[in-house]
Amino acid sequence: MIFLAMVIGLTSAGNLVLSHFLPDANSVPRFVVREIMDFVIFLIASAIMGRFERRSIGDYGLPRRGMFGVQFWQGIGLGFGAITVLLLGMRSFGVFHFQGIALRGVDIWKWALIYAFLFVLVGLREEFRSRGYGLFTLSAGIGFWPAAIVSSALFGFGHRGNSGEDWIGLFNVGLFGMLACLLLRRTGNLWMPIGIHTAFDWGETYFYGVADSGQTLPGHLLNSSSNGTAWLSGGSVGPEGSVLCTALLVILILVCAALFPQVRYPNFRARERLSSEAVTVAPC
Repeated sequence: MIFLAMVIGLTSAGNLVLSHFLPDANSVPRFVVREIMDFVIFLIASAIMGRFERRSIGDYGLPRRGMFGVQFWQGIGLGFGAITVLLLGMRSFGVFHFQGIALRGVDIWKWALIYAFLFVLVGLREEFRSRGYGLFTLSAGIGFWPAAIVSSALFGFGHRGNSGEDWIGLFNVGLFGMLACLLLRRTGNLWMPIGIHTAFDWGETYFYGVADSGQTLPGHLLNSSSNGTAWLSGGSVGPEGSVLCTALLVILILVCAALFPQVRYPNFRARERLSSEAVTVAPC
């Protein structure tokens, strides 16, 4: 409750400042500042709770060691590979078509870097917000996998306001949340889920130029189009709204469960050690 109170209070204050200095809700600068602000708010609140609980931010899934390291880049490869396989699968079913290159010259690199920066922010914010302190603490009370289901359901529900979303798209967002929880459980941190999240969104929005959770943005490398029934093509949602995406996520969960068998998270031993030390030094 203390954590939620801090997040709500800081967010309300931040929104007032944003509304004053950046009143246009649809502006790119406001989007960037909002992403940074939300991430910093959860970082501050988690750090304060860590002081109370004698834990570090790394205990909540975001250690400085390994920051943007090997696991992050493994996630980048997995995320970009996943969106590529998904679109090739949709093409084989005749519901997706590549239509040539949309950018030329310096614009290719300019937009590539812009979207890389944006989606690193999105990956950091959404993963740490959904699978950071809250998931760790809930796991201590009800167990990791029940907490993961709650976290993933809320993660999917939180995307309901995106334009063009439908129930298949929201279900797939929640299913991605379960994949991210599995990788957190098996690797011990969020760097691989952040990499997957970043690369999947970057591949959708920039590289292939398809809708990302119902939103198609300018500055994409390739022109593409989709047709056919919405449950197969994704309709207004984009590839995330296709049942082929559902199948892909299930396969990824099974593959990652086989590839990363070691369970390292969450680590509640520090709390247990502190409790035992308190008992040891307590006066008779």
